[in-house]
Amino acid sequence: MSTSTTASVSTHILDTSIGRPAEAVAVHLSARSGREADWQALGGSATDADGRCKDLPALPEGTTHVRLDFAVEPYFEKKQADAQQDAPATRDSGRAVFFPEVAITFAVVPGEHYHVPLLLNPFGYSVYRGS
Repeated sequence: MSTSTTASVSTHILDTSIGRPAEAVAVHLSARSGREADWQALGGSATDADGRCKDLPALPEGTTHVRLDFAVEPYFEKKQADAQQDAPATRDSGRAVFFPEVAITFAVVPGEHYHVPLLLNPFGYSVYRGS
């Protein structure tokens, strides 16, 4: 929840390769107060069955930049392992994911809420400011 002196952040992940939410993806939140400031790790969460993180930490007063780090490799490894168990004849020795991590950095202003969805597939991703 944002106040007049802070911004707030939420996110969700949609796996566009299957058209479903990506569950159990670790998401870490960092913030800084100025372009030259050091990043401060604020904590993290994991996506729920609906692909949403509903309990990301609050941003400190004075935050100007936010970074969301999504650990997507374990999600795709599990998805690939589940698929191989269901259909062993289609095993592929290739990597489960081209981008093992996705880091999104964006600027914020006090009093605004920022919902930043991640559209994800094994070989690409896209983000946008949602509502």
